Amino acid sequence: MKRAEKEAFVEDFRGRIERAEVVYLTDFTGLDVQSMTTLRQALKDSGAEYVVVKNRLARRALAQVDGYPDLDPALAGPTGVIFAYEGAVEPAKAVSDFAKEHEERPVFKLGVLERELLSAEEIEHLATLPPRDLLMSQLLGAFQAPMAALAGAMQGKLQEFSGLLAALKQQKEQE
Repeated sequence: MKRAEKEAFVEDFRGRIERAEVVYLTDFTGLDVQSMTTLRQALKDSGAEYVVVKNRLARRALAQVDGYPDLDPALAGPTGVIFAYEGAVEPAKAVSDFAKEHEERPVFKLGVLERELLSAEEIEHLATLPPRDLLMSQLLGAFQAPMAALAGAMQGKLQEFSGLLAALKQQKEQE
């Protein structure tokens, strides 16, 4: 790679870091080209992209991002970087599911979510969470349940009141 190409790559990589909601670093040792292609497609379907990077170039790009945590300990050996643009759970789940089918590869090294470091265990925990849409619907259901209960109670009291009025009307007619 020529110097100009390296500089362009570092600039592009820095831009991706700044745009991504979450960044995961992985070790992809042992994956063949076909497996990498399958992994890239799974990540693309989950709103993320997978980039194999030279550690030296990644360090340069990370040094240019203000306030970004230090990822140097994870930048050793083969490194693949996942840039997730549409949520943190779906890409982690895609990699975790892929790893179950491919001899536990790739392996998470570190992650960064909202400029906070995530350990490999925390990323695996994220992968077990339900998708964002399901979590949002569960939250909406939790907000809706008390209102539905209140509406049911109010309707019951309204029916009780109308029954009392009907009984009062009948009593007045009998007098």
